[in-house]
Amino acid sequence: MSHEDSPIAAGVIGVGSMGTNHVRVYSELRDVELVGVADADMDRAVAVADDFDTDAHPIDALLDRVDVVTVAVPTPYHGSVARQCIEAGVHTLVEKPFVDDLTVGEELSALATWHGVTLQVGHIERFNPAVRALDGLLEAVEPVAITANRLGPPLNREMGDGVIMDLMIHDIDVILSLVDAEVQTVTGTSAADEQYATAQLTFGNGVIGSLTASRLTQQKTRTLDITARDRLIRVDYLNQSVQIFRQSRPDYLRDEGNIRYRHEVVMEQPMIETGEPLKFELEAFVDAATNGGSVRVSAADGLRAIDVAQRIRTSADVTTQNVETAERKQ
Repeated sequence: MSHEDSPIAAGVIGVGSMGTNHVRVYSELRDVELVGVADADMDRAVAVADDFDTDAHPIDALLDRVDVVTVAVPTPYHGSVARQCIEAGVHTLVEKPFVDDLTVGEELSALATWHGVTLQVGHIERFNPAVRALDGLLEAVEPVAITANRLGPPLNREMGDGVIMDLMIHDIDVILSLVDAEVQTVTGTSAADEQYATAQLTFGNGVIGSLTASRLTQQKTRTLDITARDRLIRVDYLNQSVQIFRQSRPDYLRDEGNIRYRHEVVMEQPMIETGEPLKFELEAFVDAATNGGSVRVSAADGLRAIDVAQRIRTSADVTTQNVETAERKQ
């Protein structure tokens, strides 16, 4: 389809919580026409379609009508649905985690190349304005360590994945994008049926990554700290802000004959143009699909994040089993 005089036709497959947000954003984008949605639950599809003045279709019928599509079905179905989209010649964005089987993900990547289809993975935090600002802020910085905290209270809905694959994978992807080296070692621990998990990564260049994810913490926190020799860069995902704390020299002050110690911290806060990460993500996807550019989060990126997440989960499972074995022996 030529798009010189017509909008890009977009659709969403899977209209649960995240999929519905994709529906909303597509309906708001300039030069994009939301032409329909699909879902295994047709009643759900019809209800969402009515809310956004579009139509509900079976997947085959939807793919006949769209140029770009978001796949937001449950993770176990990502592979089969994404394959159907790619084979139909439709540019495809697959929500994170990309797939639950690395081999399937590699096959999808090769298939997309064969069909000339843009394939993007929905790691939304890469499009957070605060994370995007790091592109310039880290140009002359050599990180020593990166610490990520993604914490929040229990959800009032059922979650199929534990926090490693559902929450921590966001920060795994961001850290992997910031460190120009391969992961050498991975360790992980988890508690409360993987509602709380920690992990540590070591990279070939010596950088250490430390991650914590929780659905048991009563205060919602989304932060990323990048430690370098001369500064600490703190990203707050929720506020979409960046703070830079630089080294300062201690002062010794004389006050009525007494000597007091003072150490002031020098803090800078760059100006960041805030906005909705999902909107930036879908704008970038549509642009790559229509203009043939590269995607910010490729299939290879999605697979790398899954590989590390699976290694963390395996390490956490082994640790849990060792603890349970030790307890039984007591």
